Amino acid sequence: MEVEIIHETEYEYQSEVYLEPHYFRFKPRETPYAELKSFGLEVSPKVAGISQQKDAENNTVHFSWYEGMHTKLSIRSTSILTVTPYNPFNFLLYPPSFNQMPFEYDDALKKLLIPFVEKISIGASLKEYGDVILSDVNGNTLGFLSELTRHIHEDFVLEIREIGEPYQPDQTFELKKGSCRDFAWMQIQLLRHLGIAARFVSGYFYVEVDNPKYELHGWTEVFLPGAGWIGYDPSNGIRTSNMYFPVSSSANYLNTMPVSGSVRGNAISILTTSLKIKLHH
Repeated sequence: MEVEIIHETEYEYQSEVYLEPHYFRFKPRETPYAELKSFGLEVSPKVAGISQQKDAENNTVHFSWYEGMHTKLSIRSTSILTVTPYNPFNFLLYPPSFNQMPFEYDDALKKLLIPFVEKISIGASLKEYGDVILSDVNGNTLGFLSELTRHIHEDFVLEIREIGEPYQPDQTFELKKGSCRDFAWMQIQLLRHLGIAARFVSGYFYVEVDNPKYELHGWTEVFLPGAGWIGYDPSNGIRTSNMYFPVSSSANYLNTMPVSGSVRGNAISILTTSLKIKLHH
């Protein structure tokens, strides 16, 4: 089957501004279950130049630059992916010691994973939340990851918040509600405190419901030898499936923003977005 993703983003400025160079992150990553059949990016105003490149974490970005003064910046991306069935549990943790927590990455891996185990401070209540779940599964790694993901989904209220950085983990934990990126960032920090390398993923998630309202989605990936990077979505309480289409992933959520750049001028900007995902059998 094919999935068509149309993502439109527009910044409207109340007076003319000079657009500094911008980075765009809209091109879906190819995965074992999704092949990118076509991708198109339309930008207005006309760019002075644009180049497709890889960033330091191997994400595809489009780097664009401009001339003159403008009152709008519009970006429309169109992606068509061919999707095949996928078994998300088709792996074997190896060495077998990774089946049980706590575990330790070998020295060579540790060096590569430094950014993904870098912790920020979290409170005792959030740590205890993880410890109780870990105890309930007798330290089983995959059992813990599944149960933690399910518990966050069940214990917290999901809300839509289209703009703004994720809340700090303790704030999300105290509020018991948040957006997908709040839940993912909280989960990532808890996992890092327990010795699991974790990163933030931004992308698209197709769900079969009547009149869906789509927005860019955020979830968690963890690195386990024998499995590689595997995804968990605390917003939906599940292991990611072949209906998840990652665009970018990073040790820090700031490096996954769909648009990053700045303008010169004093104008207030208004952001509007539209995301449509269609399935074609």
